[in-house]
Amino acid sequence: MTKSHGPSIKDDELYEDLRDDGMSKEKAARISNAKAGGGTPSRNGGSAPPYEDWTRDELYKRAQDIGIDGRSSMAKDDLIEALRSH
Repeated sequence: MTKSHGPSIKDDELYEDLRDDGMSKEKAARISNAKAGGGTPSRNGGSAPPYEDWTRDELYKRAQDIGIDGRSSMAKDDLIEALRSH
């Protein structure tokens, strides 16, 4: 039987499968919730411009919101890489 992860996880079974595959809790939750809503995560996005079009200050703010360590010493390309690999 699949364990209930509370109301914040919409598809508990998919969440557990993703965690078993080695995904982080955050990433597994995002994917399982997006798929539970009837869509595919890769097709739901796309409205924001690519990171290359953002200013360094915008990238820094986004990295700060996410909590990426070492962001203050990163150049624009480093911030883009850190955001994409988060």
